[in-house]
Amino acid sequence: MEKAIIALSAALAIVGPALATAWAQSKIGTAGAGALAEKPELSGTFIIMVAIPETMALLGFVVAYLILS
Repeated sequence: MEKAIIALSAALAIVGPALATAWAQSKIGTAGAGALAEKPELSGTFIIMVAIPETMALLGFVVAYLILS
């Protein structure tokens, strides 16, 4: 039973940040597409803004690894 609880907590450590990342990128993507249509020179900023939420998912993987080890 203990291993099942550990596995569930590791899964939740990945799922939560992954869903938050997906939600954030969907909002940033739509806003960025509109901004790029008006000002194409903002493409570098747009790429950075899309990449920032990915750190949440990566940190979720790190926490899951720490839970499992």
